[in-house]
Amino acid sequence: MEFFQSAVGVLQTLVIAIGAGLGIWGIVNLLEGYGNDSAAAKSQGIKQLMAGGGVVLIGTILVPLLSGLFGTGG
Repeated sequence: MEFFQSAVGVLQTLVIAIGAGLGIWGIVNLLEGYGNDSAAAKSQGIKQLMAGGGVVLIGTILVPLLSGLFGTGG
């Protein structure tokens, strides 16, 4: 069962890292939209920022619950 607990920890780290990367990409697009006065880039940036935040929340809240599925007691 240590393997599953370790795998859930690695999965949590990967999901949080992907979400953070998406959020950073969204911030870059948002700032680019403000710099170029582009409504489309601002809209895309805010969507990516919110999606990144959602993925980070999934990584911090839902992924640790997977350890309960395998009986490791998360």
